[in-house]
Amino acid sequence: MKTNDVKYMELAIQQAQKGFSEGGIPIGAVLVHNDQVIGQGHNQRVQKGSAILHGEMDCLENTGRQPASVYQDSTMYTTLSPCPMCSGAMVLYGIKRVVIGENKTFMGEEEWLKSHDVEVVVLQDQKCIDMMNDFIEKHPAIWNEDIGI
Repeated sequence: MKTNDVKYMELAIQQAQKGFSEGGIPIGAVLVHNDQVIGQGHNQRVQKGSAILHGEMDCLENTGRQPASVYQDSTMYTTLSPCPMCSGAMVLYGIKRVVIGENKTFMGEEEWLKSHDVEVVVLQDQKCIDMMNDFIEKHPAIWNEDIGI
């Protein structure tokens, strides 16, 4: 873990809370390059009726087009272990470090990321765990739809 990981995870949590306050699933993400936030986003599948706007995908979309070198020197902070779609996008763009808030409520493609030389750091942040447990308990149908069940 690096010194600013907690600080940037807090920003991802703020994004997740924003999504929840909009009626969506509380998953947020922040992309950081050279200690600067260059993108942030939150799950907007419910709000926009989207099939693909997970928190990480929204973050990448909001980052905009960047040179490969920027992605390769960036860290993605996400409140929840990333699914296959989001993990694939991170590998496609060469993001080499992912900091995950928690993987207790959902285990994404962490081993696959590692097999593609991505450093994976899991914080097991209690705020992230509580936020997702609460959402899953209150909105199981939306959650199951989000993870393809």
